[in-house]
Amino acid sequence: MSLQPDTLNHDAICQRLPHAGAMCLLDTVEAWSDSRIHCRASSHRDPHNPLRSEDGLPALAALEYGAQGMAVHGALLAASGPARAGYLAAVRDLQVQPAPLDGLEHPLDIHAERLLSDAGSSIYLLEITAGGRAVLSARATVILQPADEEPAP
Repeated sequence: MSLQPDTLNHDAICQRLPHAGAMCLLDTVEAWSDSRIHCRASSHRDPHNPLRSEDGLPALAALEYGAQGMAVHGALLAASGPARAGYLAAVRDLQVQPAPLDGLEHPLDIHAERLLSDAGSSIYLLEITAGGRAVLSARATVILQPADEEPAP
């Protein structure tokens, strides 16, 4: 199935994530399908990024960008029903470039492909690039909260 041409802006993304304020890191959803999503972000260059320390924004923070991409994808897929909370349970085959994210001049392109999914979990392949250069890649497993369980406070 091809990617949908419909995009979402930052506000529409934030409505679909449990993250509030500056912690909603994604700027846009560029395209999506039943199995993939492509998001873009420039918040890695923001000096007030909530993941940034006095040493800058570590490259491993790109994993949070990928996790938010997966979460938006799950929310879009659940549009016909109630969205369920998901928790990052495992990361495998992690490859991350060593340079701090805040030194990257290009926007981050976040690609997440859902490889497997069942009622209780999903496995995604994450690829994050900036200006065509690899930033992070990994396989990530998300455990979904049971539909009949109340969200944690």
